[in-house]
Amino acid sequence: MTIESVKHTREKSRKSNKQPVVNEKSPLLPTKHGEDGFDEFNGASFSGAVFNLSTTIVGAGIMALPATMKVLGLIPGIFAIIFMAFLTDASIEFLLRFSRTAKSLSYAGLMGDAFGNCGRILIQLCVLVNNIGVLVVYMIIIGDVLSGTTSDGIHHAGVLEGWFGEQWWTGRFFVLLVTTLAIFAPLASLKRIDSLRYTSALSVALAVVFLVITVGITLYKLIDGTVLMPRLFPEVPNLTSVLNLFTVVPVLVTAYICHYNVHSIDNELEDNTKIKAVVRTSLALCSSVYVMTSIFGFLLFGDGTLDDVLANFSTDLGIPFGSLLNDAVRVSYAAHLMLVFPIVFYPLRINLDGLIFPSARPLTSDNMRFASLSIGLIAVIFIAANFIPSIWDAFQFTGATAAVLIGFILPAAITLRDRYGISVKRDRVLAIVMIILAVFSNVIAIYSDAYALFKNGPSRRD
Repeated sequence: MTIESVKHTREKSRKSNKQPVVNEKSPLLPTKHGEDGFDEFNGASFSGAVFNLSTTIVGAGIMALPATMKVLGLIPGIFAIIFMAFLTDASIEFLLRFSRTAKSLSYAGLMGDAFGNCGRILIQLCVLVNNIGVLVVYMIIIGDVLSGTTSDGIHHAGVLEGWFGEQWWTGRFFVLLVTTLAIFAPLASLKRIDSLRYTSALSVALAVVFLVITVGITLYKLIDGTVLMPRLFPEVPNLTSVLNLFTVVPVLVTAYICHYNVHSIDNELEDNTKIKAVVRTSLALCSSVYVMTSIFGFLLFGDGTLDDVLANFSTDLGIPFGSLLNDAVRVSYAAHLMLVFPIVFYPLRINLDGLIFPSARPLTSDNMRFASLSIGLIAVIFIAANFIPSIWDAFQFTGATAAVLIGFILPAAITLRDRYGISVKRDRVLAIVMIILAVFSNVIAIYSDAYALFKNGPSRRD
């Protein structure tokens, strides 16, 4: 899909500083002008943009962050989360600055401008791999939380099973079917990302609910004297332990990936000069949630912190109303993921359309194409979440690789390509550091995961 045919019938005076040249190198983005029937839309608000970008950032990655404290120790772990936030801000700044100069309205358009058609296709494929993987994992987590899961012959009851027992309507297939038809499908049918601002605000609030409960439980156990002092620094007795420290980088990268939605939010923003403030506000908000979750999650469970800290909340917490709090944590998190789903789905559909129909009219002006792609993608994700027996190991590789390309390697490559001569020495040095850190850490992480996979065999989810 390109927007070559879009006729800009009007331009608001407050957007006069953003006069995009519409050509074949600016694909994939819907427009809010007359051809698509959005004349009544006067632009997204600052708060709506912050909530949408924050929801893009805070997904399932938050649950893996306490485990990074177990690997790095509390002090280096907090530093790593903050450092990754600054690195994410820099990579997004690269994208925005070069997009303004190239007059590109999308990430794919910018890649096409810098590296031609191959660059455009590469970023579209990366978004497809990353977002489909993320959405399948989200749906599986929702099924596990609500309906339960069986691992190594042991059945872990879901929230609905705990409340109502094993019924046909508490089973994974039926619960995910109802969730898909009642929540995912209606929200995925919205044509503007700003239409999701209220669900995004609720999603962020649910993430905060999870954090507040975790903090409350931890403080209670601290006062009770049942929480041990966590390790402040990592234990590195040998080279293997040193290399193992780098395995947390893909987790941190995935936790901050939001780049595929930045252009969509920017294009709908009422005052596009505020996009940098939107990005930094969102990163500050999410980093605060991440740091607090990591600290208190690691304090609460210590060296017993699991890779997915949500699994720790299925055990006895040893406090009054522990079972009720466990259910509150799991239900709030499942509801959070349900509301994150449409935000991640939005760029997935746009990029798939751009890959299959690169020369078609805007997606939002073709209801048949819009509906077909939406239904097809949701069906694929639904089937995968129900019938793929083991997806975690596969997505450890594909998700980490695609995510690090989207978040750091490709923005750095655009900066080094520098078609318009606007990068300074500091930009080029930072871009090189991004690429080296991304490649080195992910090679080590993939090697470590592959070694564990072949040594122990793939994990199974029945």
